[in-house]
Amino acid sequence: MFTLTPTAAEQIVRAAAEQPDRQRMLRVAAKHDEDDGELVYGMGFDEEREDDLTLDAHGVTILISPLSQPLLENTTLDFSEVQPGEFQFIFRGGCTAPASKQGCGGCGGGCS
Repeated sequence: MFTLTPTAAEQIVRAAAEQPDRQRMLRVAAKHDEDDGELVYGMGFDEEREDDLTLDAHGVTILISPLSQPLLENTTLDFSEVQPGEFQFIFRGGCTAPASKQGCGGCGGGCS
């Protein structure tokens, strides 16, 4: 299951309040980079689509497409200090092996 830390949720709620349409649903996505197979994450405010997985975490509605669901399994979105005074959203855990590696489709075996 994908999770969100309270600190990340607080930042997302702040950002959503600044959106002109006040859209508060956060789409989170993951895919394997075509060049090196590394997992690439993305996020942004969006509307719900058919077949989306919808999660509620700390007052934030999270949307995940069916294609991203296995790649985001056991992933946590955090907001933390990466260098003194520099904060970023960080995706932790989840699937790290390319989809072609055995076991990564469901994030077993080849994933951390």
